[in-house]
Amino acid sequence: MEAAVFINRYHKYLEEIALVVKPELLPTIAELKGIDPHDLIRPECYFESESHARGYVWSMFIRKALYNRLFP
Repeated sequence: MEAAVFINRYHKYLEEIALVVKPELLPTIAELKGIDPHDLIRPECYFESESHARGYVWSMFIRKALYNRLFP
């Protein structure tokens, strides 16, 4: 998956996460929605598959949720 495809699907991946997490984690999703996906990856970056790209967004969510829990 090329960078442009990831950028177009970034918010879709966040919506998928929002559907399955506890309501108290939704502010973390809101924070991630505020990040411009252009700032996350370079144009020459690519992902091996859509699952890989989705996993990248999940890992960002988990790191951010843990950070917010440790430093409220």
